[in-house]
Amino acid sequence: MKLGELATRLGAELRGDADLEITGVKGIEDAGPTEVTFVANPRYAGLARKTQAAAVLVEPEFPEIEAPTLRLKNPYLAFSRALSMFYQPPAYPAGIHPTAVIDPSAQIGAEAHIGAYVVIGPGVKLGDHATLLPHVVLYPGVQVGSHLFAHAHSVVREGCILGDHVTLENGAIVGADGFGFAKDEAGHWEKIPQSGPVRLGNRVDVQANACIDRATVGATEIGDGTKVDNLVQVGHGSRVGQNTLLCAQVGLAGSSVIGNNAILAGQAGVAGHCSLGDGVILTAQSAVSHDVPPGKMISGSPGFDNRVWLRAVTIFQRLPELLKRLDRLEKKVSAQEAETSTPTEIEDRQ
Repeated sequence: MKLGELATRLGAELRGDADLEITGVKGIEDAGPTEVTFVANPRYAGLARKTQAAAVLVEPEFPEIEAPTLRLKNPYLAFSRALSMFYQPPAYPAGIHPTAVIDPSAQIGAEAHIGAYVVIGPGVKLGDHATLLPHVVLYPGVQVGSHLFAHAHSVVREGCILGDHVTLENGAIVGADGFGFAKDEAGHWEKIPQSGPVRLGNRVDVQANACIDRATVGATEIGDGTKVDNLVQVGHGSRVGQNTLLCAQVGLAGSSVIGNNAILAGQAGVAGHCSLGDGVILTAQSAVSHDVPPGKMISGSPGFDNRVWLRAVTIFQRLPELLKRLDRLEKKVSAQEAETSTPTEIEDRQ
């Protein structure tokens, strides 16, 4: 593909040779003379001046560099779209593998690809253009919209409902039992039935080995466009809004409520029955056990306002030094008091 054609397809302003031949897309340190790269983080601006890439995707105000540039508002998104023009994932033609086990009462939409050893239970409704790779299991009563893409060993439990264009990565579990137990008179933990399904909206991605638990009663809900990263735990009865990111190893205790467009960074945690408003950001390894109003950025464990946390961390690093200074001051004050005190005052203090 010519660089000029790529610029046109991305809607970018090209500054450079439109006839350059482009064969692929790579990171800024690895891209060669026929490949395109991007700069979205100012930290990498210096690398753009030294890159061997054929062209660099940058923001409109980015300074001129030796390499040709494609200028547009969102270089990272443009990089993703350029990548999709050159990388073609494996194609899975419509058809049902002979080892798949499909209950006669299941309804399979048009153009489905059903891979080896897939199991589809009674009463399942699977929309058009689904792709189910080997060992996927859909329990009884599952309802799925169009264009499901379920990678190997993903599982959707009984009665769960998935919207359109849902992607389940390897080992994702939708609708496993919530962690609910009650202690009986003998002190033994008795399992509480988990009767409520999981409902995933449209364009939801659930990454590898993430678990979204079914509800005790009601439903566990994930809104349209939300992305659930690897090893995330969504507790039973939780509700997550639209276009929210739950990053690696995030944990939501039961009945958590997360708003729209929130970001919970890696290993962040939310205690049960807490509510986080729209646009909330929890930075990595933060933990909250209280409600958080919309738009707040929270850090630390226990979590509090990010700006205060940044100052507190700075002070924390200086605590050994401050302790030494305090110790010296106390000794100095004690010595001064000893020099100016009368024998009677010293005896009274003792």
